Amino acid sequence: MPLRLKESLPVIEKLKKENIFAMTEERASHQDIRELKIAILNLMPDKENTEQQLLRLLSNSPLQIDVTFVRLVSHKYKNTPLSYLLKNYCPFYEIENKYFDGLIITGAPVEKLEYEDVDYWGELTSIMEWARLHVTSTLYLCWAAQAGLYYHYGVNKFDYDKKLSGIYEHTVTDPTDELVRGFDKNFYAPHSRYTGISRDDIEKNPELTILAGSEITGPYIISDGGSNIFVNGHPEYDLYRLAEEYIRDTDAGLDPDIPVNYFPDDDPDNEPVSRWISASSLLFSNWLNYFVYQITPYKF
Repeated sequence: MPLRLKESLPVIEKLKKENIFAMTEERASHQDIRELKIAILNLMPDKENTEQQLLRLLSNSPLQIDVTFVRLVSHKYKNTPLSYLLKNYCPFYEIENKYFDGLIITGAPVEKLEYEDVDYWGELTSIMEWARLHVTSTLYLCWAAQAGLYYHYGVNKFDYDKKLSGIYEHTVTDPTDELVRGFDKNFYAPHSRYTGISRDDIEKNPELTILAGSEITGPYIISDGGSNIFVNGHPEYDLYRLAEEYIRDTDAGLDPDIPVNYFPDDDPDNEPVSRWISASSLLFSNWLNYFVYQITPYKF
């Protein structure tokens, strides 16, 4: 169903080519319907591709979704023109007195830094604190999941010896939770990160529940009951994202390992295999339905 977006977002035309219903604010204003208000704090360097990946997944809901992209004011963006941000993203201070049904905070390429050394850590923690009272449910992805667990529950990360990259099999550990309703017991998900979180550290906190994970990637989906959902991976990644990262890191001389379970025969010249798209779509649909739409009061 329709995504309600700013007319200026270039990604609208790309979504239309995928037969995804993206309507402008002007058209949406003529529909008498209670839309969901979703804010997205996009911390990924490639803004437009990440927008497309997230909006593609959000579009699988039968609900009208009013999307607001948010930018930080304490951070100098290196990979995105300021003109693009000013046109399509609003600064946090413009929404801090508003209420949202859902908030998505993406990953960011700052894993090797201590949290307090990230230049926008102060503003990010202000947003996470603001969300307690202004957002029904917050979905944290990859580095943001680790940062959210650290801020809210004191769970710290640890460094891997090398980058975790690939498509990994996971097991649902709490099939009674609505977030994983309809999941196969075993499913796949993309990972691309240098740090992890300990299962023991999660299990020490009675407010946190591990819903899915694996011995290799560790806890993957963690929930505190629904107000905060931490997904320690990249369910939003499309088919070619890991290939693009592999080529980028190779060209940069980083000598990366070939992503696991991604290229047939581990040959980068082969077309990647899609193993995770259906599970990712279901994850976002369940979040919107059970933790956003059915929880938020009508006049929120």
